[in-house]
Amino acid sequence: MVAANSTKTISVTIRVWRQDGPDKPGAFKDYPATNLSPDMSFLEMLDVVNDGLTLNGEEPIAFAHDCREGICGTCSLVINGKPHGPNKAVASCQTYMRSFQDGETIVIEPFRANPFPVIKDLITDRSAFDKIQQAGGFISVRTGAACDANATPVPKENADLAMDAAQCIGCGACVAACKNASAMLFVSAKVSQLGLLPQGQPERDKRVLNMVATMDSLGFGSCTNQYECSAACPKAISHDFIARMNRDYVKASFRASFRPVSAGASGGAG
Repeated sequence: MVAANSTKTISVTIRVWRQDGPDKPGAFKDYPATNLSPDMSFLEMLDVVNDGLTLNGEEPIAFAHDCREGICGTCSLVINGKPHGPNKAVASCQTYMRSFQDGETIVIEPFRANPFPVIKDLITDRSAFDKIQQAGGFISVRTGAACDANATPVPKENADLAMDAAQCIGCGACVAACKNASAMLFVSAKVSQLGLLPQGQPERDKRVLNMVATMDSLGFGSCTNQYECSAACPKAISHDFIARMNRDYVKASFRASFRPVSAGASGGAG
């Protein structure tokens, strides 16, 4: 790893996936990125490369970004074969050039999964996650004046676990890392976040059944417990949530066999 040094610069070659559109053929293309500060973020490096391409009259590299603070998940890139890059629990936008060697060739590609079709270059359509969230990642309660924070006691263990699950930013790194393109880590985090709290209990069965059914219908693969998902997650969300969701799914399916539940479709949770 290159040590941070304000007087030292590094130069790399980036090998980037270029693709004009979803139905167009794609290929890797090399570009030089020279005299970079080691303290420059990975997306700032792409900005510098794009400035040079624009000045030369070439099409800039299309990539998605928003907050650049590691909290929105928009900056989803596969860097040297790893979703979000070489560092553990770090998003692409919070990866810095000091993580790479001077003279290195860095391979950059979009997340690869059938439910995430490429829009252009490094940008993929991850609206499949929105559809899963809309299937049950909410609670139906009256809005209005908030009740007192202590009106409904929540065990600390449950509160801590719910907060851990709520850290999921929906980036899709778990899908990109999984050999089956499974979305189980994402879905289990969203299911568990609400299932651990009192506010999420009334719709607990419908939530897990509907979200799993939607996940299956969108073409995500099954979970085979290889744990690439949690290893690639920029928020280090534990694969233990998958087991928790599987238990909820089995219980909800059993109860649904005795009383009507709007599940949308049958299917297994991995």
